[in-house]
Amino acid sequence: MSEAQIPQKAPYPVEVTSGRKYFWCACGRSGKQPFCDGSHEGTDITPYAYTAEEDRTLYFCGCKRTGSVPLCDGSHNAL
Repeated sequence: MSEAQIPQKAPYPVEVTSGRKYFWCACGRSGKQPFCDGSHEGTDITPYAYTAEEDRTLYFCGCKRTGSVPLCDGSHNAL
């Protein structure tokens, strides 16, 4: 099984729009963090689809170790 890379040890604040679907990068290889750009090709890791329920700021996980996919749960503090 492939292991996700850690692009940053902090969350990515993102202004999301209600009803819009976002594809969170789970592999850590994307050049468009925290979202997928297809860089997971050739791995067994796939992006996570998230649909925003309301307009607001969310904090997407940057370390790819969260237990609350795709949002930050503070797991980066233990790295």
